[in-house]
Amino acid sequence: MSENARSRGEIFVVDDDPAIREILSLVLSAGGYQVICFADGAALLAVARTRCPACILLDVHIPGKSGLDILKELHGEDYPAPIFMISGQGDISMAVSAIKNGALDFIEKPFRGSEIVHRLDEAIGAYARRQAEDSASNITSMHFPGREPLTRREREVLEQFASGASNKEAGRELGISPRTIEDHRANIMKKLGARNAADLIRIVMTVSRNS
Repeated sequence: MSENARSRGEIFVVDDDPAIREILSLVLSAGGYQVICFADGAALLAVARTRCPACILLDVHIPGKSGLDILKELHGEDYPAPIFMISGQGDISMAVSAIKNGALDFIEKPFRGSEIVHRLDEAIGAYARRQAEDSASNITSMHFPGREPLTRREREVLEQFASGASNKEAGRELGISPRTIEDHRANIMKKLGARNAADLIRIVMTVSRNS
């Protein structure tokens, strides 16, 4: 493997289908990544707890513990790399549940290899940018008394929304699909009790003034 391929980092792929593992390994390797494949979650956990990749692709349905169970064991929200769930079209509700438990986004089967490489490039780049930013004085450090706590990713989405970003712009900045941004935004409004977008901005501005 070339030095350039190593320089882009490792991607862990977890899927019990050998054909899917082979396809992802080929397209991601061609995209410059080193790919390590696992057939089940237990094998991933043994490595992921001591070695951090650039990204993890985790199938919803795998032998033994489900992808959602593995995500929870990795503490997805706090894991030091973005985690994508791979799901079939009938698994979308489970994939959305995974996002609430810390997955960055989900990739639906069937998929196109070139699209996955592009999405992961964006996600890994966005994650690195977010990690490098000092967020001590922005919305990600705000507290909303009396409201259900926002997850870290919901705070990041709220920060984008409050700055005037569209769903597409927020998704590009955070490495998340616009549809998932919409899901996060709906959860944020529900948690903060906002009736509409204007009400949400009012809540944010009120907390900002009082913080």
